[in-house]
Amino acid sequence: MAPTSFRKLQDKHVLVIGGTSGIGLAVAEAALSSGANVTISSSTSLKVTTAGNSLSALYPDRTVQGIISDLSSPALDDTLAALFDAAQLTSPIDHVVYTAADSLSLGNLSAVTTEAIHAAAHMRMVVPILVAKTAARFLTHSHTSSITLTTGSVAQRPSKGWAVISYFAGGLVSLTRALAVDLAPVRVNVVQPGVVDTGLWDYMGEEERKGFVKGVEERTLTRNIGKVEDVAEAYLWLMKDGNATGTVAGTDGGNLLA
Repeated sequence: MAPTSFRKLQDKHVLVIGGTSGIGLAVAEAALSSGANVTISSSTSLKVTTAGNSLSALYPDRTVQGIISDLSSPALDDTLAALFDAAQLTSPIDHVVYTAADSLSLGNLSAVTTEAIHAAAHMRMVVPILVAKTAARFLTHSHTSSITLTTGSVAQRPSKGWAVISYFAGGLVSLTRALAVDLAPVRVNVVQPGVVDTGLWDYMGEEERKGFVKGVEERTLTRNIGKVEDVAEAYLWLMKDGNATGTVAGTDGGNLLA
């Protein structure tokens, strides 16, 4: 094999939608550490600037671009087209990673409303489909290009009060497989994390969060809550492995077996 056989992200361009915090930021940093150039996007100017400056300081020999893109916009097709147009100004896009999310929509089934379902569906079902639709116009029609979505292990192991999110999480798995067929040879995969220590849980009070983390650690086989730097490795694998498509990459500390 050539010396570069395992440097599959070297000088590739990775667009991380939702790449300014949590798992997305970790994926952006992991891609940079593997020799890629990265574009990150978020709806918040401060987050884009802060994350972009931080990544640029860590990897001064790599290209880091930050773009403000509000995916809550009703004109989503136009918004995504503008995002991809701006991203490709530095170089063609090779891989697209979607980790964007809003606050969790939880609660007992008796409290679920039509409005709440529609609101929760936007970032978890509507945007991923349109991201794939847009990406198909920009990515090279080859197995060396990929789209990686994000779901959750709740798709396989629901918890009480998570009916709506579990429904969407399971749908993302089916969507990934359908997109892998529709967009071939471009590869489409999805990462399925368990509970990960990110800002997603910031709505909890300090003591509630401590109890939550303790409970997670007690029920996982690793006895540890997921870390973004570990989960990011699943995204790297799916980008690098030209033979992986329609794949669900689980990274949950063994929670599904516990």
